[in-house]
Amino acid sequence: MRTKSTSHLLAAAAAACLLLASGHLSAMPEFARKYDMTCAACHAAYPKLNQFGEFFAGNNFKLDNWDAGTTDTGDKRLKLPDYPPLAFRAQGYFQAREGGNIDPITGEKLQADTDFQSPYLIKMLSSAPLSEHITYYFYAIFGEKGGNGEVVVEDAWFRHDDIFGSGIGMMLGQFQVSDLMFPREVRLPFQDYMAYRMAGITYERGVLFDRGVGPLDIGLGFVNGNGISAHFDVNSPGFSRPDNLFDSDNSKTVFGRVGFDLGPVAVGLFGLDGKQRGAGGPAGLDTSGRNTDKRVAGIDLSGSIGGRWYWYAQYLWNEWDGFLDAAPDEEYSWDGGFAGIDYIPNDRWAFSALYNYADAGDFANTDTIYEGIDINSMTLTASYYFMRNLKGIMELNVDLLDDDPQSGNYYTGHLDQEHYLLLGFDAAY
Repeated sequence: MRTKSTSHLLAAAAAACLLLASGHLSAMPEFARKYDMTCAACHAAYPKLNQFGEFFAGNNFKLDNWDAGTTDTGDKRLKLPDYPPLAFRAQGYFQAREGGNIDPITGEKLQADTDFQSPYLIKMLSSAPLSEHITYYFYAIFGEKGGNGEVVVEDAWFRHDDIFGSGIGMMLGQFQVSDLMFPREVRLPFQDYMAYRMAGITYERGVLFDRGVGPLDIGLGFVNGNGISAHFDVNSPGFSRPDNLFDSDNSKTVFGRVGFDLGPVAVGLFGLDGKQRGAGGPAGLDTSGRNTDKRVAGIDLSGSIGGRWYWYAQYLWNEWDGFLDAAPDEEYSWDGGFAGIDYIPNDRWAFSALYNYADAGDFANTDTIYEGIDINSMTLTASYYFMRNLKGIMELNVDLLDDDPQSGNYYTGHLDQEHYLLLGFDAAY
């Protein structure tokens, strides 16, 4: 039987990496400072979680004695952290690459064979338990991909881990729908999980419920379905009302996942049903005023071998009904996914391979930008850890699709290959 002191020790070890990364969190080593513990307790290699880190993330990112680090105000109903819990993540890269910016209308191309991408990202993060059952989290991006000069908030939510004593957890705020499967924020490669982005199942505003039922992990969510940037003034009663709408219609997108273990393999079944705005205008560049039906189904698989090899795979099938204004009665289906493997031989090196694939399906030859759903690439990554929270990255991406010359009125499809070699740093502090 595990003793109470052992439980506290494990919790403290988990706290070291509570927010360095998790199923919903990006790099935040604030708890490593607070508890004087190494992040290696939770991480196979920053920012990738090990099994214990995943277990602790499911405990609402808090310790059994979470209030030990709060200010003594003399009020038992007020639990303030001793100091504002803040952390930062920074990335900077150099790239040698093919591929550029091509105007779909004119074909005009911007190209730079070598590119200094630093800073690529600067991010501030904060999180802490506020009560026995409620935790908050947010991060703000001060600069990303050259977009300096404005602050953008992406993940931002409250989570209650036991609604009305039912054992059901509830998260309210902004989050990524795809976090139910493989969180993009904790991947080792720089290259993205492209199927998630193309399927439009990343950042949304909504609510997510989760609960374990016997051998099943069940998640069920509802989101606006129009991303996290849309907002509309409430002005129907009169002039200059002080409130805003975050959605433009009454419908909500519903999604869910059921996860279970099949021997040594973790399996997940995902489904989504909702609406999205259609596409119109030249090359499908414009967002139309029509709501169109959207359905996504997927399966994800993952496992580990010997504590050094970690593998994962995702498949998604997508159906977008009446999506293009040019053919509003047509159903468009496409599919894609990715597969990867991480090898972590020691505490200095991590090696990754990531394969991205998607078939544009019914969007082929539509003379729209959605022909660009097609992807077939292999990415190889080597990460060297100068410190637990500081790594150097070398990554090679090989585009396996051939160039596809322009065939319609617009410059769409796979017009240019996208090989790249990336070198840089990724740090959390």
